[in-house]
Amino acid sequence: MGMENDLIRYRVRLADPAGHRYAIRLTIPQAAPEGQALSLPAWIPGSYLIRDFARQIETLHVRGPQGPVEVSKTDSHTWRCAPSAGPLEVEYVVYAWDLSVRGAHFDESHAFFNGTSLFLAVHGQEDRPCLLELTPPAHARGWRVHTSLPPAHGHPGCARPRGFGLYLAPDYDALIDHPVEIGTPQCVSFEVHGAIHDMVFTGVLPNLDLARIAADVRRICAAQIEFFEPLTRRVPFLDSAERYVFMVMATGDGYGGLEHRASTALMTRRADLPTLGGPKAPTEGYQSFLGLVSHEYFHTWNVKRIKPAAFAPYDLARPSHTRLLWVFEGFTSYYDDLMLLRAGVITEADYLRLLGKTISAVHRGGGRLKQSVAESSFDAWTRYYKQDENSPNALVSYYTKGALVALGLDLEIRRQSGGARSLDDVMRLLWDRYGRDFYRGRPRGVAEDALPALILEATGTDTAAFIARHAEGLEDVPLAGLMADHGIALRWRAAHPRPTLEARWRAADGGLLLTTVFEGGPAHRGGLSAGDVLVALDGLRVADTAGLERLLDAHRPGDTVTAHVFRRDELRQYRIRLGRPPALECTLSRKA
Repeated sequence: MGMENDLIRYRVRLADPAGHRYAIRLTIPQAAPEGQALSLPAWIPGSYLIRDFARQIETLHVRGPQGPVEVSKTDSHTWRCAPSAGPLEVEYVVYAWDLSVRGAHFDESHAFFNGTSLFLAVHGQEDRPCLLELTPPAHARGWRVHTSLPPAHGHPGCARPRGFGLYLAPDYDALIDHPVEIGTPQCVSFEVHGAIHDMVFTGVLPNLDLARIAADVRRICAAQIEFFEPLTRRVPFLDSAERYVFMVMATGDGYGGLEHRASTALMTRRADLPTLGGPKAPTEGYQSFLGLVSHEYFHTWNVKRIKPAAFAPYDLARPSHTRLLWVFEGFTSYYDDLMLLRAGVITEADYLRLLGKTISAVHRGGGRLKQSVAESSFDAWTRYYKQDENSPNALVSYYTKGALVALGLDLEIRRQSGGARSLDDVMRLLWDRYGRDFYRGRPRGVAEDALPALILEATGTDTAAFIARHAEGLEDVPLAGLMADHGIALRWRAAHPRPTLEARWRAADGGLLLTTVFEGGPAHRGGLSAGDVLVALDGLRVADTAGLERLLDAHRPGDTVTAHVFRRDELRQYRIRLGRPPALECTLSRKA
């Protein structure tokens, strides 16, 4: 009992499903005598934007042995309690209506939260073990708990498998790295190399083919475990959890994922998941879902344990800048689809199609000629995660361009080594040196300038100039030549034959809203801007995309048309010289 009284304790009550509120009680056995400071993280690892989760705390009250304790706010996400000897009890309410992988959500159908949204850090005591008590909701029966956070074995009230009760984290960093899903989702489990993996699907999903999904995901997990640990087949997360949990929220149009040390939160389109009686061949949507699963599972090694030095440890009060997100997200983006191929859940033709889409996406935006992936990594906080209508003209994605740099490095290493070495050797060296023991008392991260030397050590190849040109610099990766050496032909073609405006749009009341105008294209040269609503072309109404395409089909590149647009509430007229459709669609095929 004495040991239990030394633990930081959090109690979560599902208080108000209609109002989307959690009630939290934080018990601190011994407060700092000068006045205990408390804070909520300003951001969540894996999503590099200051999100100010503390703004969702509606009320906060503190009591000590002598009664109420005065508390004051010292910055956007920090509170300081007045000096008080002995234990403190903090009661606060969190509003949770963010249906995303990075926040917290609660209604009558389910509850989901990341610890970064709910759990105040006790300053100076972040290294102490934490007990989490999850209490059953009063409004619903049959709800179960799904989390990779281990039960508090040996403590009275320890949670049974998937049950309410006590869970235990070794410290605050671990507490906030195990999200929780509570409700009545559809579930399936499988074992890979001695480790249980749960898949938890929340949302309306009639006739979901759980067996098919589990079989495919199991192969992906096995391929990745065997990739990093070809000899031992040791699963990385059993040092901090008893199982791995995929938490999937299915909606009409959602997509995204966020990695954790022994779980991941995913959002996917309902239509992308296979159903009983559905098509046997994997649809493009299902392949996209499997790619998302593969990406987040790969992060179990690459970014959750192999980290940049800037993340070892995380500073969750302010941005943590690194120029290496192209390694941790870009390399992961390269391997996610490659692991689908190696696991045998897609064909080589499928893989080449997916890779061609990535190449096309990178070359579609002119931002790659202005910003390197190293700069994109550093500026994630202020630019990549705050995109606007001009972002395709100004930014490059450290995910997609980073994947192409990874591909280029892989092919370059294979070329220089005569096929004896590859990027696989680099990943295994990173795992051996930085990742395997990260949560075993030896946490250190990869230095900003360390990669060229690590690649040289792992493969004997010098890639410093390649990295300088294509990651630190703006040059496109010379994929055509590198892939030709491996029997793959890279070709460019136009997506369609019709003349083009070189803009993106979406349906709007009365016309088409221009969401992006590509720099240097016909719409830009003609004077159109993002935010304009195109209502007519050559005096004919434009009501939808199909209507605009029919009007463009009547013209040839070089023709001049008259466009009528509303800019705000002002009707304006522009003369636009239509362009030739650019050859920006990449196709890959094996040479005959």
